[in-house]
Amino acid sequence: MLVGTWNLENLYRPGGPFGPRDEAAYEAKLASLAATVNLLRPTLLGIQEVGDPAALDDLVKLLDGQYFVRLSEFPDERGIRVGVLSDLPVGVVADTPAFPGELRPVQVDDSGRTTRRAGRGMLAVEFSTRVTWLTVAVCHLKSKLLSYPGGRFVPRDEGERARYAAYALQRRAAEATALRALADTLIGDDGRHERLAVLGDLNDEVHAATTQITQGPPGSEIGTPGFDRPDQGDAKRLWNIAPLIPEGQRYSRVHAGRRELIDHVFVTREMIGRITRAGTGVPLDAATRTLPSVGEDPAPRRDAPGSDHAPVWIALTR
Repeated sequence: MLVGTWNLENLYRPGGPFGPRDEAAYEAKLASLAATVNLLRPTLLGIQEVGDPAALDDLVKLLDGQYFVRLSEFPDERGIRVGVLSDLPVGVVADTPAFPGELRPVQVDDSGRTTRRAGRGMLAVEFSTRVTWLTVAVCHLKSKLLSYPGGRFVPRDEGERARYAAYALQRRAAEATALRALADTLIGDDGRHERLAVLGDLNDEVHAATTQITQGPPGSEIGTPGFDRPDQGDAKRLWNIAPLIPEGQRYSRVHAGRRELIDHVFVTREMIGRITRAGTGVPLDAATRTLPSVGEDPAPRRDAPGSDHAPVWIALTR
């Protein structure tokens, strides 16, 4: 059983302001995405940046076998949202963009405008068969790539850059807090025996504060002395599977020539012993794959095939 997450990078049909400019570029993108999914053969794949549900329908038609689709009903202002592809029927157990009630609204721009919701909904689904069951929450937190008023990707000065970086960080931290609140609800009183995976594009690396918010109580991370020492934190803790990924594959995006692991899979304690392998990209070519290096402006990749992210996945025994 393979469970993973993948940012599909602006999945739109052609002709709009964000998707490929023509049919040929669109078909090339779909073909590249489909080839990767067909090699992965996921039981469940959390997906991000579905801008047009019809484009996802087009992608599913190119996949080997039957896949079921669920999408969040809470897209952002560009229309992108999270969802899941699964070869098993899944039921939605939560779909929410809301911040926890105790969290104050956060500022989003120089006008003083605030928000008390995530930019994109967080979707939780579950499936159950006679031999296994699993609950999965999918997210896409606020991007690290900054945008400015008027559709600009270049700041007027360093002051504007610093302010908008702060707005983005504050929003991403609030969204991570909302994701953690959703995980707490799904975990219940004691998550040590729950099969829960929390996954998605967190737009921050393993040791970033926002990623640590999602993880929960520290002290038992994989590879640390506390990993094999059960404690009270295990009831609420999520384990980031990043240390299980071979070191040479431990990245899911390349920004300005620098490899970053910003897409993550977290699991509860009960699932750790079921992981047989973890990786990024496609298992058959993970050792030799390359990713494009992206910059601050996404426009040059508008007609590019495939995605600027690599899938991140775990293989599990049932």
